Amino acid sequence: MGIRTIGVIGAGTMGHGIAQVFAQAGFAVRLVDLEPSMLERARMAIAGSLGKSVEKGTLSAAASDETLDRVSMATSLDLLSDADYLVEAIVEDLHAKRALFAKLDAIAKPDTVVASNTSSISITALGAASGRADRVLGMHFMNPVPRMPLVELIRGHATSAASMQAAHDLCTRLGKTPVEAADFPGFISNRILLPMINEAIYAVMEGVGTPEAIDTVMRLGMNHPMGPLTLADFIGLDVCLAIMNVLHDGFGDSKYRPCPLLRRMVAAGQLGRKSGQGFYAY
Repeated sequence: MGIRTIGVIGAGTMGHGIAQVFAQAGFAVRLVDLEPSMLERARMAIAGSLGKSVEKGTLSAAASDETLDRVSMATSLDLLSDADYLVEAIVEDLHAKRALFAKLDAIAKPDTVVASNTSSISITALGAASGRADRVLGMHFMNPVPRMPLVELIRGHATSAASMQAAHDLCTRLGKTPVEAADFPGFISNRILLPMINEAIYAVMEGVGTPEAIDTVMRLGMNHPMGPLTLADFIGLDVCLAIMNVLHDGFGDSKYRPCPLLRRMVAAGQLGRKSGQGFYAY
């Protein structure tokens, strides 16, 4: 494919996970975030994740060191000028993503594909903002990225077949399974998952059951590996609310209305694991 250097924008949980899997697969990775503290946390998180693999015997210490050496970090987008493929992993906000895609078009090489790790936002809208709509697509990794085998690939209105093939080939090189979804709000994964989480939050609000009871029913009765409220805390309740808003606005259907309890918890700063308090205390 001629793709050797990967640029990742956003060093949060998803961004540093994406950087890690590309680096482990042998790519040179440029990880960019405006906040130096985010980059430092990302480096520590990648090192910690690789260290666990070394402890388990699934990765050699030498391979771990080589992976870390392949990741360079900076606070300027200019680091991405030589990248062959870009993955955006910033905040789940349409306006922020559109502004970034416009900037990337001026920096990236003309033939560079720009993928978004968005979990719900229109790829067509991002492509329209980019100036290279045929080379914009969705590449939605699952959290935690190093462990989860699925990548949801989303084709925008103008995405070319060559761009989609490049994404498919990259997924194969990463050892991931690509599944293509159409450009509808929430795509496949979150159109199904988030309404279930939202309904579980309604069940808490209405007193149908405690968070523990609801999660236990879904784990033991439905064979889910994690209950929906534990999962909501893991994802981040602010992210859950953002996705539900995209679904509600995109479809205009009341069945996607975010639960009032979810809105209150986000307003109170109870965002789940990241804040130390959600449906459970951490």
